[in-house]
Amino acid sequence: MLIRSAELVDKIPRIRTIVFDKTGTLTIGRPKVAKVVSLVEGVDGDEILVLAAIAEKRSEHPIAGAIIDAASEKGLAIRDPDSFENIPGQGVIAWFGDKTIAVGNEKLMKGIDADLGSDARRVAEEIMDMGYTAVYVAVDGKVAGVIGVGDEIRPEAPEVIKYLRERGYRVVMLTGDKEATARAVASRLGIDEVVAEASPEDKVDVIDRIRREGIGVAMVGDGINDAASLSKADLGIAMGGGTDIAREAGDVILVKNDLRGVIDLFRLVSAIRNKIYQNLFWAFIYNLALIPIAAGTLYNMGIYLRPELAGLAMAMSSISVTLSAQTLRRWKPIISRGAMERKIEGAVQAIVTT
Repeated sequence: MLIRSAELVDKIPRIRTIVFDKTGTLTIGRPKVAKVVSLVEGVDGDEILVLAAIAEKRSEHPIAGAIIDAASEKGLAIRDPDSFENIPGQGVIAWFGDKTIAVGNEKLMKGIDADLGSDARRVAEEIMDMGYTAVYVAVDGKVAGVIGVGDEIRPEAPEVIKYLRERGYRVVMLTGDKEATARAVASRLGIDEVVAEASPEDKVDVIDRIRREGIGVAMVGDGINDAASLSKADLGIAMGGGTDIAREAGDVILVKNDLRGVIDLFRLVSAIRNKIYQNLFWAFIYNLALIPIAAGTLYNMGIYLRPELAGLAMAMSSISVTLSAQTLRRWKPIISRGAMERKIEGAVQAIVTT
């Protein structure tokens, strides 16, 4: 973990809600094309795929990468678009020759007044019921096909969500995906609260709404779409494998790109705060006992400290606190421990609890 400010030691105990982006955060961020459906007679799936790849060629979004990879694996020629426009949280619009190609979600299709039609909606619903993201491909304002893109859930994500929920944290998932797709992923993770079809502005609004409730909120994200909400949250946690702008916006960067870093962050801050309280307690007791003696209040009883010994005792107070703080070096993150070690620790904890 890269922690940008020591102020987080005070901020984190006030956090009660943790908001996660989906793509690239709760999921691996390397989606793959699972299905391509053409809605135009005489046009096959490969033609739809190559048009989508041309439009997405300059995009950095994980879904764009999946479409380009699928086209490349099939040996399809992906030419450069003449011009390109990214619509955050919706998709892309590209101009290629005499064609205008739009690739994105339903919100983008409505924005360009594309006629979805019953066939497109039916295919999209079938794709979302399978747990995939439905990506519409429109050519010159008409939906020509739908691409189903799936992404694997991070193997450590269920463990992280379970850990947070067991400790009373409210967990929310934000995504630009349709409700059906988002709910399918959330149910596998054990997340009840989902905000789907969220634009970057919508994500900021969600963070604002939670903060207005007087609840400390943390945001975990990785992409350009998450930068504003990372900055707006009380605590922004950026995935190390995310975009540069997201990492700049985060208060904490998970360098190893492992969601268990969220658990380690809370554990580390808890250990630091416990050590602070411990050091304050012993320093207070130490000074409470020795300052009256050094001041000579017990001189008549034959209990006193010579000036040089009082100075040494004062130095020892600082040294003892420093040495106590050094014991934090024994703290070990979950990420660095092997699976077997974590399994043994879990079994021992279960026995102790029982």
